[in-house]
Amino acid sequence: MKLRPSIALLFALTVSGAGAYAQSAADLTDGNAPRKFSTLPLKPTVTQGQAAELSARFLTRFHYDAKPLDDAMSQKIYKAYIDSLDGEKVFFTQADLAKFAPLKTQMDDAIWNRDLGGPFSVFNLYITRAIERMTYARSLLKQGFDFNTQESYNYDRKKADWPKDQAELDTLWRERTMNDWLRLKLAGKTDDDIRKTLDKRYAGYIDRVKQLDGEDAFQSFMNSYAESTDPHTDYLGPRAAENFDISMKLSLEGIGAVLQARDEYTAIREIVPAGPAAKSGKVHVGDRIVAIGEGTSGPMTDVIGWRLDDVVKHIRGKKDTTVRLEILPADAGVDGKHEMISLVRQKVSIEEQAAKKKVIEIKDAGVTRKIGVIDLPSFYSDFGARREGDKDFKSATRDVSKLLGELKAENVEGVVIDLRNNGGGSLAEANELTGLFIDQGPVVQVRDARGEVQVQGDDEPGMSWSGPMAVLVNRGSASASEIFAAAIQDYGRGLIVGQPTFGKGTVQNLVDLDRFTRNTSEKPQFGELKMTIQEFFRINGGSTQLKGVTPDIQFPKNGDEKDFGESTYDNALPWTQIAPADYKPVADLKAYLGQLQGKHDARALKSPAWKLMLDELAQYRKMRDKTTISLNFAQRETERKDLDALQADFRARHKAIDGNGSDDDDTLAVDDGLNANERSLKSELKQEKDAKKAPDPQLDETAHILFDAVGLIKGDSKLAAEVLPYGGKYSNVNATAAAGAPEKAQPAAH
Repeated sequence: MKLRPSIALLFALTVSGAGAYAQSAADLTDGNAPRKFSTLPLKPTVTQGQAAELSARFLTRFHYDAKPLDDAMSQKIYKAYIDSLDGEKVFFTQADLAKFAPLKTQMDDAIWNRDLGGPFSVFNLYITRAIERMTYARSLLKQGFDFNTQESYNYDRKKADWPKDQAELDTLWRERTMNDWLRLKLAGKTDDDIRKTLDKRYAGYIDRVKQLDGEDAFQSFMNSYAESTDPHTDYLGPRAAENFDISMKLSLEGIGAVLQARDEYTAIREIVPAGPAAKSGKVHVGDRIVAIGEGTSGPMTDVIGWRLDDVVKHIRGKKDTTVRLEILPADAGVDGKHEMISLVRQKVSIEEQAAKKKVIEIKDAGVTRKIGVIDLPSFYSDFGARREGDKDFKSATRDVSKLLGELKAENVEGVVIDLRNNGGGSLAEANELTGLFIDQGPVVQVRDARGEVQVQGDDEPGMSWSGPMAVLVNRGSASASEIFAAAIQDYGRGLIVGQPTFGKGTVQNLVDLDRFTRNTSEKPQFGELKMTIQEFFRINGGSTQLKGVTPDIQFPKNGDEKDFGESTYDNALPWTQIAPADYKPVADLKAYLGQLQGKHDARALKSPAWKLMLDELAQYRKMRDKTTISLNFAQRETERKDLDALQADFRARHKAIDGNGSDDDDTLAVDDGLNANERSLKSELKQEKDAKKAPDPQLDETAHILFDAVGLIKGDSKLAAEVLPYGGKYSNVNATAAAGAPEKAQPAAH
């Protein structure tokens, strides 16, 4: 699963790190010292032409649904490429597109002939137009605006036509700039402050666009080709491939700091516990990196104004090597005294993205029960360490197995596996994780391009947890999450709770293109293909493709399914089915599903927290369905007051329910008119911290559903035999708590 914002949108947002490593909109570098600004026109390299042709050979021969690279595919690539650059239709005009029209049937020739001049010409014009538009917006700030008119701004332009000409484009950008100004005005900013804020914002956009280079052009074009074959095939340049590898193994070799671009500086956003930066005691959140030196005596290179990914590239390095940072401390002004810090790079674990546990105590009708929760953000695995025989290799299954043991020691009576917004990961991990909750048997069926079906399953006897369980999912639960949830549902092993899932039913494999070239350099040059090679099916024979997994107990949807999910892709594979695998359900949850649904419905009707969640969801849907906004100050001020009042009511209700929030809490203001990187880092981090501590009605209700399940099981031995796995022979839930089956051995590397 992935979101696919345009480059224009990426550069309109804060470029910041994720987890313990940082990413930016661009994922390719040429290995040379970066330039602050690129020189137009950008030109393709010989290596890029070779990488394009090699990618085409794989995609046309070995893709699960291989399609020829011909004029028909060329038109799809052309559309995807234009959309990736200007999906909101705010840079190109119809006259520009008329100039590009011959390219519609030439993209295939560009790839086969290794001549990428056409695609690069489109990218060059995109850069020119983006700079022109931002420059025009800056020019409007001098005169200000009249907000007494009845104008409006249509800000959702995905289905709009491209502007006819320069005059229509100017009108669009005047409305956009007016709206930016009006947002700040409604937040109480003076005209002078607004001019300074917006001029700085637009100038920053121009600088970032000017830093786009040929690697960005190639990445954008090749992704347009890859994603035209199916929604989940991607081209990964060397930098993108490295970041993908890090996200799977949850470790990297570096200093252990999350970086973020703020103005012209690269700032320390977070310090990773136990990493070199944390152990030094000399690096602090908010510090700005002004120069980097390699080794103990290498020259210092000024990095002010650099792209974030270039700074990250110079800070990462091999374990046990030294990197020197020249730091401007967080509390020092721009003319403050710099500090020199020397750090030895080490392997850093990204624990923030690893599985975590907590215990929720549910009290109802004089009864208290502990419900364990395991939050799993992804199905990660360090494939390299596993192949090399590292007994401590990072694995989602190993981590969850350990956490289950800890939860059993805390005497929990049920376990929730929280897979909300878990976009997937390793197919093997999904298979092995399922094995922690069943004794033995098939988990998933996989069909390749030849139509051959393989059944993958759990061969290890025993279970790590045999008591009551629930899997909490939402629209963001995809791929490996759907494999796990579907297997648990098909076996009757646990309750699936939440919203229908994403609907991704395909399997991707990484193809290292450098392995198929004569690249003698130590550095990868050709990138990787993340290519769809298989489709997976449930053990009942159905597919999760398009349909996803439907929960046994459904929670309200937030409305995102219209724009988010497999069904929103034009080129998604159709739903199909195959013969079921040889399996037998281990329990029949229908025996008490009706009772659990009834208890949930009754509780939801009386719960203030659930009612508040529904009201907030309704307001979210109302706001997201709007596509046009008034540019009249009086009307917007009235709307603003209404929203402020509504938000104040929400805060008061939260405070009454859970004690959080206060009347003077401005972090929940409707709109301060600022972009994320325009706020102070301190307030930004506080908002994120508060969000993590915020009540979670859906998780609490899922835990309460398990509370009900345990109560029904304890009160009826016949029911227990029906709904517990294998007739309850592994579980002693009737006596005390669900202690679980004999420990399952850790999955062997394969």
